Amino acid sequence: MQQRRVEARQGRVRRLQLLRRIGVLLADWEYVLRHQVRAAFDRGEPGALVDDSGTGEPVVLLPGIYETWRFLHPLARRLHAAGHPVHVVAALGDNRMSLQEAADRVQRHLLENHLGDVTIVAHSKGGLVARTLLARPETAARIRRVVAISTPFSGSVLAGWIPIPAVRALRPDGPDFARSATADVDVTRVVSIWGWYDPHIPGGCALAGARNIEVPVGGHFRILGSPRVLALVDELIDDAVGGGGAGES
Repeated sequence: MQQRRVEARQGRVRRLQLLRRIGVLLADWEYVLRHQVRAAFDRGEPGALVDDSGTGEPVVLLPGIYETWRFLHPLARRLHAAGHPVHVVAALGDNRMSLQEAADRVQRHLLENHLGDVTIVAHSKGGLVARTLLARPETAARIRRVVAISTPFSGSVLAGWIPIPAVRALRPDGPDFARSATADVDVTRVVSIWGWYDPHIPGGCALAGARNIEVPVGGHFRILGSPRVLALVDELIDDAVGGGGAGES
């Protein structure tokens, strides 16, 4: 009898966990659809985010796959309002190219704008592009810190099921992904942030040697709008300027 009660209780817990995850998935897609529509009608200009009157250090925003910089425009405006010149790389488009080509375009932006001591704030695939840049001496010297949100540093097994080449490239055994993952990188400058449940990255976002932070927020996209995560990004940027370390957590 006691065993049956335990099994029944465990069954209820599993059902509640499943319902909770389904709720997160639905909220996540509501967030991404709403902000993709907003981005489609966004007419903001990148130049308006670069304001020399600010006293903060420069920030470079890198979006994820199928995201233009406009998808991150609310975050860009927040950082700009805090006094940071915010650079977006319009040449990335919706970030469907290879990691190496994306890194080439960001590198060109860094060099052409003479940027140094930058903090990169990246979402999803954007964090992989940032890691690729850290493997290049000419760009690594210009990067103070990388704050990666929901980045599949170990790839995503689900990517192999998507019949879209740009997405399939993010599977763990993808050639482009594997080459980037094995590059010699100083990951102590990387802070990886992810939620308790990410329906797109079942393997998690931890990066060995980096500072890893799991937050009690579910989702792959809606985490970008979490006040807790936004406050954490602010704190990490200020900490990077102050020279704080980025050890494992």
